[in-house]
Amino acid sequence: MKGILGRKIGMTQVFTEDGVLIPVTVVEATPNVVLQKKTVENDGYEAVQLGFEDVKEQRATKASKGHAAKVNTAPKKFVREFRGSDMADLELGSAVSVSIFEAGDIVDVTGTSKGKGFMGTVVRNNAKIGPKSHGSGHHRHIGSLATGGITSRKGKIDKGTVMAGQEGGYKTTNQNLEIIEVNEAGNYLLIKGNVPGPKKGFVMVKAAVKKDKTEAKTLISYEVEEEVKAEALVEEQAVEASEAKEA
Repeated sequence: MKGILGRKIGMTQVFTEDGVLIPVTVVEATPNVVLQKKTVENDGYEAVQLGFEDVKEQRATKASKGHAAKVNTAPKKFVREFRGSDMADLELGSAVSVSIFEAGDIVDVTGTSKGKGFMGTVVRNNAKIGPKSHGSGHHRHIGSLATGGITSRKGKIDKGTVMAGQEGGYKTTNQNLEIIEVNEAGNYLLIKGNVPGPKKGFVMVKAAVKKDKTEAKTLISYEVEEEVKAEALVEEQAVEASEAKEA
């Protein structure tokens, strides 16, 4: 599948020509470099490895320096693979820009979710809150974990039982997000809705598994509006000048 690596900048909103407001996430994706190509013959599967954003020479490991030197580029901060044959025609060392996507494409975005620290079951697993009446000693507790009275159970707690614990800070994917705009000059994507992770967090944007494409939205052109305002200002100044001469 095709994809690109980028960095989440934050959220904003845009308007279509119909006046519909669309909340979007801005993902900066400067040209990625093809660091390695994996084939079925050599590796058992087909994939393309991309690198995003240079890392300082003194902070890079010898292994990363040697790996990047094979394609005459600098070591990268964020390196990931995209499986499939969609980008198999790319050459080693070539650049992958946001132009591989178009407005209306449906994508899956993978990132590391925000860390929330230690959380109880109500927040972490949407567990039901206990009775709030006086005398109840169970409000936000975990509840019964194992039934010791059943012989077959023997008080055993099943693996995966809902409990309090670390929330966030794990790899997660938001599926079926629509690309609203692709700006090749600015090296960024506008993606409808939210994507995982904090601001400046690294993300993978890849073609969606479940959906393909939808109709592209036509956004309001603010550049045209600025040109109209400039023309109106010039006309206004010309009228004022002519009135001053007549006076």
